Amino acid sequence: MTTLERIRQAAQAGHLMPSAAENIAAFLAVRLPAWAADSIAELAERGAWGELNDRFYRFLEFGTGGMRGRTIGTVPARAETGTPDERGSPAHAAIGSNLLNDFTLIRAVVGLYRYTAKYTAQQGGRGRVKLVIACDVRHFSRHFSDLAASTWTQLGGEAFVFDGPRPTPQLSYSVRWLKAQAGIVITASHNPPHDNGFKAYFDDGAQVVPPHDTGIVAEVNAVPLAEIGAFLVPQLAGVTALGRDADDAYLAVAAKAALDPEVFRRTKLKVAFTNIHGTGAVHSVPLLIHAGCDVHPVAEQFEFDGRFPTVKSPNPENAEALACAVALAEREGCDVVLATDPDADRMGCAVRHRAGGMELLTGNQIGSLLAEYRLTKYKELGWIPAAGSPAVCIVKTFVTTQLQDAIGRGHGVKVINTLTGFKWIAAKMRGYENKVRAALGAGFDYDGASFAERARLLQQHSTFYAFGTEESYGYLPNDYLRDKDGNSACLMFAEVCAWVKSRGLTVPEYLDEIYLRYGFYLEGVINIYYEGASGDAKIKRILDTYRSNPPAAFGDVQVVKFQDFGREQVYDADGELIPAQDLYIVTLSNGYSFAARGSGTEPKMKFYLFAQAAVAAAADLPVVKARVKESLAALSGLIEAEAKGRAEG
Repeated sequence: MTTLERIRQAAQAGHLMPSAAENIAAFLAVRLPAWAADSIAELAERGAWGELNDRFYRFLEFGTGGMRGRTIGTVPARAETGTPDERGSPAHAAIGSNLLNDFTLIRAVVGLYRYTAKYTAQQGGRGRVKLVIACDVRHFSRHFSDLAASTWTQLGGEAFVFDGPRPTPQLSYSVRWLKAQAGIVITASHNPPHDNGFKAYFDDGAQVVPPHDTGIVAEVNAVPLAEIGAFLVPQLAGVTALGRDADDAYLAVAAKAALDPEVFRRTKLKVAFTNIHGTGAVHSVPLLIHAGCDVHPVAEQFEFDGRFPTVKSPNPENAEALACAVALAEREGCDVVLATDPDADRMGCAVRHRAGGMELLTGNQIGSLLAEYRLTKYKELGWIPAAGSPAVCIVKTFVTTQLQDAIGRGHGVKVINTLTGFKWIAAKMRGYENKVRAALGAGFDYDGASFAERARLLQQHSTFYAFGTEESYGYLPNDYLRDKDGNSACLMFAEVCAWVKSRGLTVPEYLDEIYLRYGFYLEGVINIYYEGASGDAKIKRILDTYRSNPPAAFGDVQVVKFQDFGREQVYDADGELIPAQDLYIVTLSNGYSFAARGSGTEPKMKFYLFAQAAVAAAADLPVVKARVKESLAALSGLIEAEAKGRAEG
């Protein structure tokens, strides 16, 4: 019996979803490498129908920012595993239309090239279309990077690839530095080791947004399987390697994140740093050392390793991922722990409190501390008016703490809320930049302007972006690059810590000062994971029923407002329309609220909870904190239980 006959029989018997059987047949109809055909045959012979369903029930979605998924199957086939290398990488990325592998990656690169080449020609561009590619340390990251570069050059473009793993923010900067038309990062950020991803960037160094996102998606979806075989063997002749010059250029702008470099010289800050086996050490350590910090890297997590062997998850949001660094900080008496995720676009930390122990901070708390400090410092330096200005802004996402809205109002600056994802924050920056370019004419060199001149011109003709952040541990100090930057975030937060230390305070005490000024704010997150095809259906059921039958109450707390970003027209503080999305914001009778959305990067449903309470005096703060924490925990349990009920139908 042939493999195709087995597939058809399984579909007729109901073991395989019709879409999975159709996609497997499509793969078998083209000339596959022997290992790929053998892997499908082996899984079919073993009757691994659940595995084949998960691998083939759809094509891995190339969404508006790229794609992310497994590269190693849950049930691996012997032919694709082969002989793993010294880091445990199998011989081949697993076969499947719903996995990130050679086939889905090439399809994405071909679609990205075709869209970019057409757009560039329409804009009057000449010459070969440039692409910059960076990769992290994950399984197959280097292979995918080379394969993308090879595909791009074979199509007629010009490709630049870093000579080793590099962080996402450096890619964002290098697209602008090289005046490239597009960029790619091969990374799955802090996902489990079996995952990898493909993030697409456009000529401004930001992830793609409308109208380019849908245009690229259409081109990717139009690439037939029959075209992919021609690109399966990497050909790297003509690909340009990027090394020291690119690093120096990025480091020069990352160092501009420090507003008051002298504070590091006045206060010797002792830092425990971990890159959690990823790319963060390439730049974060030199930045901190050059600033004047006494840096102690975590030795057992310093080397690149896509298995992330010392942690359950390489996510700096998690206490467990910072455990080695916290232990080092305790041994060495460090003031702060700083940690970056595998592609170094996120930063987490732990700080020493008054009793002497280390305390982890949330992304919302870190962002609030940075926003308050940087707006205050900009005023002290005379970069923005002391009373604030509507021509100055901070930018955050709707699912980021409302404390930052209060901080912005308190400083008299505009607060822009965007959809989740730093690409929307970057889109605001591009709009502000374009207004300056329009006011000063085509001859003005925006990228060549000094930071001080740029800030002045933005306030004169547009809006000066003073800071941007999202709750998921992403921060960006300025508009030299257009994605969140864990390296400059380490430098920014180290500056806050040094300044706080110079005042004889701890960071938690500085955070309490902020609460006393603006009120106490507390956030919570609910993540409900649903894997595979059945999981997709459950997430969709929650989203669909929230729209068709919104919740009315949680216990004795009533819903007083339900905002549906997919059906309503919502405008930001600039009066610009927010794109439609399956995002819901629910306001409750006790003044709390929460947002609900499906994750764009992981198979999960996410709920973001927001609570706040006024604080009359410092003596009241501990009681207010305890009361709000207790009530938010109770509400969280009710929201999660209700959502799981919706998922099961």
